[in-house]
Amino acid sequence: MNFEHETLGQRVFFGSGKANEYLKQEVERRAATNIMVIASKREMVRAENVLDRVDVSIVHDDVVQHVPFHNAQRARRTAVDNDIDFVVSIGGGSATGLAKAVALTTGLPIVAVPTTYAGSEATDVWGITQGGKKTTGVDRRALPATVIYDAQLTLTMPPELSISSGLNALAHCVDSLWAPHADPINAAMATEGIRALSQGLPAVAATPDDLRGREHTLYGAHLAAVAFASAGSGMHHKICHALGGRFNLPHAQMHAVMLPYVLAFNATTVPAVAERIANALGSDNAVEGLSALHTSLGAPKALSDYGLAESDLDEAAQFILPLIPASNPRPVTPENLTRLLRSAWAGDAPTARA
Repeated sequence: MNFEHETLGQRVFFGSGKANEYLKQEVERRAATNIMVIASKREMVRAENVLDRVDVSIVHDDVVQHVPFHNAQRARRTAVDNDIDFVVSIGGGSATGLAKAVALTTGLPIVAVPTTYAGSEATDVWGITQGGKKTTGVDRRALPATVIYDAQLTLTMPPELSISSGLNALAHCVDSLWAPHADPINAAMATEGIRALSQGLPAVAATPDDLRGREHTLYGAHLAAVAFASAGSGMHHKICHALGGRFNLPHAQMHAVMLPYVLAFNATTVPAVAERIANALGSDNAVEGLSALHTSLGAPKALSDYGLAESDLDEAAQFILPLIPASNPRPVTPENLTRLLRSAWAGDAPTARA
């Protein structure tokens, strides 16, 4: 073995029904006096339950997916104008992403309380969209200081979004196995994440109000995010970030659609990685195992279902190609990338042919 690994420092609380207790502890530990909460209007009912034991200075609810630049600027001004010393984000990746944008320019600490399986809360990756382009980067100021996982907060997430969000987490795991900084430590976390998600998601789909399935899925999503934060962004995420920023596709559904196609594209080139994924899925074949899981969950199937036009595919391929990491295990060309996107757009069966 020959590798370099860095573990990010972060406090993590995990307990169903305990989010408000944990948040109160963090506020008291940091002696915070001016707290800014970032949560969408839709999340405010859950947010109020989390916040009922702390005093909040201001609630910022202008939350938009992919974090448009002008939204980030408004949130930053709000934090500065109100002399904020502590940011609490409650919600999915969009709320966490906006809190990260604030932290990038202010240095304020973040406590993230995720209500989906997006995983952004456990990474130092930030993303801001401007002029149809989503720019991402890595900065320690964007890493939430504390994460509070409370599976009860995921109970009101609609089943379809639960599945898409969980498959987004699974994509973090798979991408981490061939990303630019993949190593045995983040591979171990990614593999356990796949195992936990492949057990938790079917339970969530079958019984959405079963906390055990939600807890398993939330645990897997955390492992996925930690692995992804270490390994970096691979082919799958470069494709999805580009499509999301360029064509404003829904984040979780887009990841859910793309994952089988990227796995099929790379799997035959890295048989040891494919075997690891298959074993974690409880299957003899990685692509078949993932496809079976997708089918059993009723997962999203085609990019065409979420607003991408067929006429956009050539432009998308040209836009994505320069972003693909040189370390991707299989060479990516304009031709095979376009075929991959076309298959994902149509919802065809994933194959290595692309």
